[in-house]
Amino acid sequence: MYISIDFNSDEALYLQLRNQIILAIVKSELHEGENLPSVRDLAETIGINMHTVNKAYSVLRQEGYLRLDRRKGAVVAVDIDQMKATMELAETLDLVLAQAICKHVSREDVHELVDRIYERYGSYRD
Repeated sequence: MYISIDFNSDEALYLQLRNQIILAIVKSELHEGENLPSVRDLAETIGINMHTVNKAYSVLRQEGYLRLDRRKGAVVAVDIDQMKATMELAETLDLVLAQAICKHVSREDVHELVDRIYERYGSYRD
C-alpha cells in the first residue's frame, strides 16, 4: 500500500490517511484480516506525527473499516452491514447533493458522475 500525504492541502492529514486506506481497501490493495503497519512505523514512513496516524486508525475503527487488536495492531475488518453503510452514505450525499443543486448541477450530470465513479471502482469488488 502506497500512502501519499499532501502537506499543502487544506484537508487534515489524518483524513488524507483515512481516505487513502479506504481506497486501498476498495481497490483490494488491503484485504480483510490484513495487518496495517504499526502507528509508529507508518508515521515514520510517511513523515507525520504518530498521533495523526493514531487518530486516522481510531476514525477507521469507529467507521467499521478496522479493528484494533492488542497483539496484532490495526487489522482490516470491514464488517459494516449494508443498512448502516447506506445510512452513512445518505448523510454524506445529502450535503454533497445540496451543494450541487445550489450550483445548478443537473440530476443527469450527477447520475453520469456516479456511473463513472462506479465504473472506476466497481471492478475492484467483483
